[in-house]
Amino acid sequence: MSTLSLMSLGSDGWGLAMLVAAGVTLSVASCGFLLGSVIGGLVAWVKLSGGAVARAAADAYTTILRGIPDLLIIYLFYFGGSALLSSIAGLFGPGGFVGVSGFAAGATAIGIISGAYQSEVFRGAYTALNRGEIEAAKSVGMHRALMFRRIIAPQVLRYAIPGLGNVWQLALKESALVSVTGLVELLRQSAIGAGSTREPFSFYLAAAVLYLAITTVSSWGFRRAESYAMRGVRRA
Repeated sequence: MSTLSLMSLGSDGWGLAMLVAAGVTLSVASCGFLLGSVIGGLVAWVKLSGGAVARAAADAYTTILRGIPDLLIIYLFYFGGSALLSSIAGLFGPGGFVGVSGFAAGATAIGIISGAYQSEVFRGAYTALNRGEIEAAKSVGMHRALMFRRIIAPQVLRYAIPGLGNVWQLALKESALVSVTGLVELLRQSAIGAGSTREPFSFYLAAAVLYLAITTVSSWGFRRAESYAMRGVRRA
């Protein structure tokens, strides 16, 4: 960045504000991704071993969530949740608007969206397992919980890590949409700084650099996790 750009970010604590906003972005994306992992694992399990009705519901969930724009889902959670809370509050006292936390609405929306994608990642990873190992575990009387912990879960994660890395990148980018709820994350802070200093290029370039730094470190972490998971496995 130019000297003028650095001066703009360094004055009045804008640089610190951008770093704090980057932390908010990382937090909301992480919470959404972890929530999506839980939802995705459950939905994948339903698709693989549930009844016909349960599988149809799981398929409908992934189809709908992957077909609706992410921004619309965030709006539905934020305004729908606020309307629900306001209605509940009206039952116990004077009516009034009760707003949902922007962080909670954004993380939940990202988690619901991420869960739809992660369910397909987990389902695909499970279908790639060596069925002989599972049959061998059953033949020796291994309990289902022990078989899941020692055989199924480690191997599913081994095959799922590359796909989960892609889903994480999506969650990180979706966090930029959460600014519509009023949450001051990285993109929102960039807009505030740009409007206050009239130096939009400086702040948006800084935001791009911070996003790139987060994604670079994340990609390195997922590659390390994949290498660790694949230790002792001969690659084709």
